[in-house]
Amino acid sequence: MTPVEIRKGTSPIVLGLPHTGTHVPEEISARLNARGLELADTDWHIHLLYDGLLDDATTVRATFHRYVVDANRDPAGASLYPGQNTTGLVPETDFDGVPIWKDGEAPTEADLAARREAFHAPYHAALAAEIQRVKAIHGVAILYDCHSIRSHIPFLFEGTLPDFNIGTNGGATCHPLIEQAAVEVCGGAQGYSSVLNGRFKGGWTTRHYGRPADNVHAIQMELAQSTHLASESAPFAYDEAKASALRIHLKTLLTRLERLALDGSLVSGGNT
Repeated sequence: MTPVEIRKGTSPIVLGLPHTGTHVPEEISARLNARGLELADTDWHIHLLYDGLLDDATTVRATFHRYVVDANRDPAGASLYPGQNTTGLVPETDFDGVPIWKDGEAPTEADLAARREAFHAPYHAALAAEIQRVKAIHGVAILYDCHSIRSHIPFLFEGTLPDFNIGTNGGATCHPLIEQAAVEVCGGAQGYSSVLNGRFKGGWTTRHYGRPADNVHAIQMELAQSTHLASESAPFAYDEAKASALRIHLKTLLTRLERLALDGSLVSGGNT
């Protein structure tokens, strides 16, 4: 199976989908324990949630599971959130801190190197190429990184996660107008909660590609899975009614971001 699926569009918006894949090669799945084989930390159905929301948006989707290698982690292995519980480039535990590999089968340094080359690198080569392609068309590109996570994970955070978790690494990864648009749309979504740069400030992808001075902007949207799943436990079924209500707000946000890119507001030296 190819490690990345690409749908090319001509919009300035590129949707990154690093965590919706569920493919685990047989030689790797044989090393996972029963807990790991549940693949519970998937960003379930996010590619369906965003499908068709924005005409001609480009999508770059990893087909492999994050237990193979995490496409949203620094390939050098540096922690995104020093001092806080998190999972690494190739996770040793799930989000609850429970081991996912059979005894003696945890990935080695050689495994990490091989998986970086076979999975992580091709995904990011594709993502970088698509960002540069749409930037060449419009003079600006916006990477919108699509994520979801369970709303209750005591190992990672206290309490209940807000519905919309906007990440811009403290405003460093995008133009202020992008951050403002996200805050206004999410904050105005009746019946939903939101936060800017809370527990999730943007993963490695957002931080790596977001270079506003170079007219490449990046923003991460981490959705609580309670917003679009029937249940945040197996079988993690997609809830059409919940998703339909949520898609209205996601479409509004993506459309607004696209408009900002097309009217020149985000281009360095343009109207601010």
